[in-house]
Amino acid sequence: MSTARDRLTAALYGLGWSTVKKLPEPAAAALGRTIADIAWKRRGKGVLRLEANLARVVPDAGPERLAELSRAGMRSYMRYWMESFRLPTWSRERAQRSLEIKDIHQLTEGLAAGKGVVLALPHLANWDLAGVWATRALGLPFTTVAERLKPETLYDRFVAYRESLGMEVLPHTGGAAFGTLSRRLRDGGLVCLVADRDLSASGVEVKFFGDTARMPAGPALLAQQTGALLLPVTLWYDESPVMKGRIHPPVEVPATGTRAEKASSMTQALADVFATGIADHPEDWHMLQRLWLADLEERRT
Repeated sequence: MSTARDRLTAALYGLGWSTVKKLPEPAAAALGRTIADIAWKRRGKGVLRLEANLARVVPDAGPERLAELSRAGMRSYMRYWMESFRLPTWSRERAQRSLEIKDIHQLTEGLAAGKGVVLALPHLANWDLAGVWATRALGLPFTTVAERLKPETLYDRFVAYRESLGMEVLPHTGGAAFGTLSRRLRDGGLVCLVADRDLSASGVEVKFFGDTARMPAGPALLAQQTGALLLPVTLWYDESPVMKGRIHPPVEVPATGTRAEKASSMTQALADVFATGIADHPEDWHMLQRLWLADLEERRT
């Protein structure tokens, strides 16, 4: 059953999709900054968790620097939402000029080889915008996975929204997603997965900014099973309206070891690339939840 809070959440997202996309771009950007600053000043759970996470990323930052980073982080997070609400209205030309990405050859050459490609991203900047750039500017359809949200109506709306942008969206639960993703890759297709947080029992433990966290094994297992390239991607904002990004060199499948050992090694390699991108642009890492195992244990206690 949906709670009053679930219904309110769904209504607020609905308002965003129906209203923000009608605003002129400068007005939407200004609204996002205003909402971010209000949320930051209220010092709610999400802001405090973001600050705690940033303290691990920038361990030498004092309270003043952390406050600056968390404020910039909330602005970056709201920029993500303001852009995302407006993405359905973007033309092909608008999508083309939305992103400048380094080393795009890693992707295009991988797809040209017919092996299939898995792009793995952390929660940096705007991964939905990157998806629109791929589908509309490059003409590359791809398959992704969506975590089930509550209420169900909100999840359905997210799926419909992403499908309207040219993505094939599979539910995270149910077990069928892995098989479908494998088939897409064997057919030479593209799979995109946000891969810096997995709190399930199947998550792989990695060292991340000096402590243990869990990340999903899926990208590594898919690359092992299908022979697809596994390419880490990092994204970031600067002062311009154009998001920046880089496609990193492939994470290779180790020559020896069990399936689980190979997945663990490859997931650690992904985590290391993610950490480099996050350390370079900590204010664009939208991690407002607990991630490290020590923080999860602290919550249980």
